Amino acid sequence: MSNYTLPDLPYDYNALEPVITKEMLEIHYDKHHRIYVNNLNAFLEKYHEAEVKHDAEKMLELSSIVKFNGGGHINHSIFWEILSPQSKAGGDLKETYEIYKSITKHFGSFEKFKELMNTKTVAIQGSGWGWLGVSKQTKALIVDTTLNQDLLSAKGIIPLFCIDVWEHAYYLKYKNLRADFVKNIWSILNWEIIETKYKKAIL
Repeated sequence: MSNYTLPDLPYDYNALEPVITKEMLEIHYDKHHRIYVNNLNAFLEKYHEAEVKHDAEKMLELSSIVKFNGGGHINHSIFWEILSPQSKAGGDLKETYEIYKSITKHFGSFEKFKELMNTKTVAIQGSGWGWLGVSKQTKALIVDTTLNQDLLSAKGIIPLFCIDVWEHAYYLKYKNLRADFVKNIWSILNWEIIETKYKKAIL
């Protein structure tokens, strides 16, 4: 039996205000993410049934659906983890962090990195994600994007943090102003978690 579940949020629904409102987080987490989890479990079951029957055609038909919903679950799980209320050091990037030193080394300055990240993320056509990650091969920092629910790891990049720019992530408050959402989300990034992810990624 497939038994994927929603990860527990490490903060209350209203904790990320004013950047992400209580209503935005409730709908995004408890509606959208939950649907990905439910669909992932349901379609994995169908996939396993087809596998037992050696129905390759059905397995291929279902694989893209499993990939989409699995990606939605994985990407959102990373997203919730790397956010933090401003009252609990959200947005606080210490210059002593290894991730800060690496960002300035790779991109020239934190501001140049932030501008690049914002520009590439806002420019995504349709739905997708903006990412900072580490190349599995070179251990270099990489700013990249993925469409829909594709995984950054499929490109050989270990994810450190992401910005969700599906409309459901921001539309209730920001309407069509995606750039405002992307600009504001920096104030609730959990750099302590991102630092931990970076140290693990470069081992």
